[in-house]
Amino acid sequence: MEPDGELKHPSLVELSMRRLRHEILSGALAPGERLIEEQLTQRFGISRAPLREALRSLGQQGLVEHLPRRGARVTELTRDDVDELFGLRDVLERYAVETALPLSGAHGMTALTVLAEALEGMASAVRLDDPLSENEAHRRFHVALVALAGHRQLLMAYEPVILKLQLYMAANLRREAEQRAPSEGVERHRRLFEAIASGDPATALDALSRHGARTYIG
Repeated sequence: MEPDGELKHPSLVELSMRRLRHEILSGALAPGERLIEEQLTQRFGISRAPLREALRSLGQQGLVEHLPRRGARVTELTRDDVDELFGLRDVLERYAVETALPLSGAHGMTALTVLAEALEGMASAVRLDDPLSENEAHRRFHVALVALAGHRQLLMAYEPVILKLQLYMAANLRREAEQRAPSEGVERHRRLFEAIASGDPATALDALSRHGARTYIG
């Protein structure tokens, strides 16, 4: 029996999921690439059962899609899909900012703190050269931005959009880090955070329009 308080080792499912998630978000596995069970079980040194559970979980996260009689592959969106989803994300985020600002009351201050924590999570991940954690903090930042509005139905509409886009958001951050300083992605989000924290809707909306959500992926 493990001593009280000792953390259990992550399960094979969790380890497999983390590894695949890292390979997908880092670009090592490209959109549309087939995920062949036999190859993955050999490479990871696991059986099919935990691998299939990991693939199922990644499917729920929007990173893997299962095709009838063709197995699994890294999710691939058409150019039109990507355009439409980024456009929808922009509309929802702008509406959230318009609804939220100026912030007031306990909800506003708490929601701003959550946004700041996600920004610091991005900065910490960059300092540690941990792209996977940066991508997760990046997603949390945008969810927290929309949560500023305190609008449950808006958040429910937004979360599936950001889930589908996370692979492309990760690609934008990765290519930005290749072309500019790795910290530039954090600084872009810091400027957006400061504009939101100012409480002025026009300033925040202008910063959001200049945010560069997909500058490096076209």
